[in-house]
Amino acid sequence: MKKTQTVTIGGGSGQFVLLSGLRVSGRFAITSVVSMVDSGGSTGRLRGEYGILPPGDLLKCILALSPHQEIARYFLLKRFREDRRLRGHNAGNMLLTMLSRYTGSFTSGVQALAEILDVKGRILPVTTDKATLVAELTDGSRIYGEQAIDMPRGTQREKIRDVYLVPHHSDQVRVYPLVIKAIKAAELIILGPGDLFTSILPNLIVPGVTEALRSATAPIFFVINVMTKYGETHRFKARDFVIELETVLQRRLDGIIINSAKPNASLLKAYREQKADLVVVDTSDDWWADRRLVAADLLDTTGGVVRHDSRKLAALIEGIAEDLTRRDGKAS
Repeated sequence: MKKTQTVTIGGGSGQFVLLSGLRVSGRFAITSVVSMVDSGGSTGRLRGEYGILPPGDLLKCILALSPHQEIARYFLLKRFREDRRLRGHNAGNMLLTMLSRYTGSFTSGVQALAEILDVKGRILPVTTDKATLVAELTDGSRIYGEQAIDMPRGTQREKIRDVYLVPHHSDQVRVYPLVIKAIKAAELIILGPGDLFTSILPNLIVPGVTEALRSATAPIFFVINVMTKYGETHRFKARDFVIELETVLQRRLDGIIINSAKPNASLLKAYREQKADLVVVDTSDDWWADRRLVAADLLDTTGGVVRHDSRKLAALIEGIAEDLTRRDGKAS
């Protein structure tokens, strides 16, 4: 079977779930475009101490696309405890940092680690320029850094009005050229799942990415998060996610993928205590009338955590890919 040339765009744990499922499916030739603004934990320390691009989200994608995922996760996500300098870092971030410094290129370091783990697919940083993500709130105040945006302090915070990138050593942030080539060659493009303002939009606001997506011949599908997140998408409905994304893209999405299953009441209660709610679609809203909404049970609540199930999500996307293949066949 001919594999569907598929580009995924995002970052964080959402991309790990998506890519894990797509890899196991075997139906897709995958190129993963990854956000480069992570500033927390081990990644943030390495970024500050060595001046390298943040390795954390790329490492998640490498692990997701490796057939040795389980054993690789055990070793590469293991954190050092004994040595003072190494304490708190995980082995994978350190290995990726050392490979990048030895080869003299961050992208070469990524490729080397991908080669070690027999990665099935390509993983591309959206940019190789260092930058800080800034969120502007509705009261005009600004928050600097992905970690600060991602983890709000206190119980009150204004809504995010806009996000933008501040380059460190140049006038602007430039897109990594292979990203544009991948978007042009794609047969299917998937945005998300992931934190809207800190994992998905940071890719799209890199100059050149939205322009490439607007002119792309491939359909663009958006996987909406299962739950809202306080500080980013508090009280968002499904429509709000789509509006934010389409405003940045300046084009309509070709399809919206959403989970239709509901976690049990006790789990929802626990999430509400963290100011997070289930993302729902108001089917009585005429706004959805002329949009392609793909809803299915995509839920995984293993370990008391609400997330997408990688196999269910991949199966749904397989169906979308097969539908596209049939349409192309009829068109020809």
